[in-house]
Amino acid sequence: MSFRFLHAADIHLDSPLRGLARRGELAGVFREASRRALENLVQAAIDLKVAFVVIAGDIYDGDWKDYATGQFFVRQMGRLARADIRVFLIRGNHDAESLISRSLTLPGNVFSFSVRSVQTEVIEDLKVALHGRGFANRHVPDNVALTYPRARPGYFNIGVLHTSLTGRDGHDAYAPCSVEDLARAGYDYWALGHVHLREIVSEHPAIVFPGNLQGRHARETGPKGATLVTVTDGRIAEIEALTLDAARFEAIEIDVAAFSEPADLYAAARAAIGDAHDGAEGRPLALRLTLSGVSPLHDYLSVQAEQVREEMQALAWEAGSEILIEKVRDKTEAISGGARISALLGFDAILAEVAADPALRAEIARTLGELRTRAPTEALALIDGEAIDGEALAGAAIDTATEAILAGLGSVGTEPEGAR
Repeated sequence: MSFRFLHAADIHLDSPLRGLARRGELAGVFREASRRALENLVQAAIDLKVAFVVIAGDIYDGDWKDYATGQFFVRQMGRLARADIRVFLIRGNHDAESLISRSLTLPGNVFSFSVRSVQTEVIEDLKVALHGRGFANRHVPDNVALTYPRARPGYFNIGVLHTSLTGRDGHDAYAPCSVEDLARAGYDYWALGHVHLREIVSEHPAIVFPGNLQGRHARETGPKGATLVTVTDGRIAEIEALTLDAARFEAIEIDVAAFSEPADLYAAARAAIGDAHDGAEGRPLALRLTLSGVSPLHDYLSVQAEQVREEMQALAWEAGSEILIEKVRDKTEAISGGARISALLGFDAILAEVAADPALRAEIARTLGELRTRAPTEALALIDGEAIDGEALAGAAIDTATEAILAGLGSVGTEPEGAR
């Protein structure tokens, strides 16, 4: 006899958008991504004709803002009910964060394990025994794995647990336990949740984190989804990762140490963004770019940070209409000594371009005009302030600032006289 089941966790339905707020229409695609990913999970279960689905906690992301979140989940479980697919789920720490001030009756195909103690549910025709326990509290410091019963003889045994195991980066300790604690139960498969990075912790017995169903921010990068398990004659025949995310986050680092001109940077960025676009396979993509290295471009990146970000977004739209630059991080370092001074040659041209901006000059003139109206008459008389044209005054201020900036940049990296 052979059957398949899907193991998912950490759906975080309607999780709030992080990192893309106020980023326009495309940001809305990411806000809806957790719903679309759940739809993908349900459709995969139907298409693959799996026997059942296991959800190992964190269905929600805390207390619902309204009934819409719960209604959406109920509707998706209804689709599985109509396909005669059962669902076994536990509550994780984010589900426990909910005040459960709102609740909806789940369809009859959904079995929710108790939050008080471990329960065992049997699928007799498949000879499958599932053991699980949900949680009512946000913080569970106890090793609850030790309370799971021994494997039921003659059955394919699955343990369902929301746990941090011995600890994973970026995740709070939750129902901590060891691989040895899990192995002692004698189960064939441990369906874990809580850790958002996919990991096959052990093959014998199979202990698996499927990762979260949908990335939620720039630190949750790469393909996301669920795990498909094939069981033949009571033994695991295959464990396969299914990619089901509806939108993708990626992080790219570009070493700009060898670049002396902005054009070099943008050429490298165009290629990197293109590769990321291809890897997303048509999904909406949010990219975080990190620029690193000791580079002549350090000062350009510092002064022209906004322009760099807009240039990167333009390159992203060139590669695909559904690519968003989530952030551009400048981690470059300045070169030192004579090489730095050489790199700064031509920076005066950049300053001249900025200084020639009519909007900048008008704003400075307006500000100086306000200051002049507040200045004492005696002070204006000393500088013949009444006769000074506003634009001329603004031009003089810009010229003075430009000279000061160039003088300051020219001194960086040089040793003061007498320091040797």
